[in-house]
Amino acid sequence: MQKLNLTISLEKYDNENELTPIEQKLLSEARRATYKSYAPYSKFHVGAAVLLDDDQIITANNQENAAFPSGSCAEQSAIFWVGANYPNHKIKSIAVIARPGAGDDFRGVPPCGACRQAMLEYEYRQKQSIRLLMLGADNQILITDSIGDLLPLKFNEF
Repeated sequence: MQKLNLTISLEKYDNENELTPIEQKLLSEARRATYKSYAPYSKFHVGAAVLLDDDQIITANNQENAAFPSGSCAEQSAIFWVGANYPNHKIKSIAVIARPGAGDDFRGVPPCGACRQAMLEYEYRQKQSIRLLMLGADNQILITDSIGDLLPLKFNEF
């Protein structure tokens, strides 16, 4: 038996001022999107902002349903909307931010496994990586250059 170790690399920034202006705007738009989420059950509001190849930003948020788990995550809502309405555009980046409760306390939240797989599908579809921005501890920003980095054992076509 041989034990294998899988590792991923993330960029870590101490604050948003270290990011490019467009990345700062992307995080800001993801924050703003949390206020439009529908989360009456979990009270966990998630916002996503997608940067397209023409620098247009599309936002979405989580939408819960009493018949849990049939709601929709923010990331999937955003990329599926882009796929349906902008099929010829490529996704350059996605920012994801969560806001638990009714206040203005934002937290980092990595995408769930289903969202990672859905976003990875768009990387395959557009034949280009998607940069992911997330908040980390103490409002640090964590970035990976590819959704695939978060799925080291990817489910894909063989």
